[in-house]
Amino acid sequence: MKNFFYIILTCTILSSCSEYQKALKSEDIATKFKVGEQKFNEGKYSKANKLFVQIVPNYRGKPQAEKLMYLYSMTFYEMGEYYLASYQFERFVAAYPNSEKLEEAAFLSAKSAYIVSDDFIYSKEQKETKDAIEKLQLFINSYPNSSYIAEANELVKELDYKLEKKAFEIAKNYNRIAGFTRDYTAPIKAFENFIFDYPGSSFREEAFFYKLDSAYKLAMNSVEYKKEERLETAKKYYNTFVKSYASSERIEEANKMAENIDKELENYSTKS
Repeated sequence: MKNFFYIILTCTILSSCSEYQKALKSEDIATKFKVGEQKFNEGKYSKANKLFVQIVPNYRGKPQAEKLMYLYSMTFYEMGEYYLASYQFERFVAAYPNSEKLEEAAFLSAKSAYIVSDDFIYSKEQKETKDAIEKLQLFINSYPNSSYIAEANELVKELDYKLEKKAFEIAKNYNRIAGFTRDYTAPIKAFENFIFDYPGSSFREEAFFYKLDSAYKLAMNSVEYKKEERLETAKKYYNTFVKSYASSERIEEANKMAENIDKELENYSTKS
């Protein structure tokens, strides 16, 4: 009885494979569509995709084209080909603005872009991350009552955090290497830009501290004719830091900088 079951199972599998192979070689686009949809429903997305890609051009302008393009886009998403999925869903949205699948397609296009951006988290320009935020924000604005809205908002929040963390790490790295390059103005400018661009950032306190740290080092290592002015600027940054973050873990370091700044400034008050 067990052997009979395996024979039936083997015949079924072989028949299914044979049907798929025949569809691949067939000239009948309806057969390819039918078998492709069948493979899609079975979760065999790669096989479905291979059939759909052969017939997409043949269905342009036909009533079945909308369904085909939706399934075709979904195969890329299910296969983990998120760059292509985002592109195909975007095309679907543009081509079928009245589709009942419009909202889902718009969300999956944006979500696919979000997933793609993970591969470019360390890229300098962060273009992919910014593109994903733009697509998600467009979806949020277009479908404020969507069932996907909570997830879309969460994805935007994650991407925003990635951008601000990247910007902070770049500024911090400028501060780190300034000891070798002697370019302390670069981290000061980078932290100023960060504070302006991300006013609600969780890294804001550290940004103010490292801005002070960079200004302090610039002043202490400055040429004489610029030193007093730079010391005054560093002291101004210290006052701003203390005013906003009096309970900071960095307050002792900041206070030590202020003491050194004041000692240096005494030299100039004596001269005057």
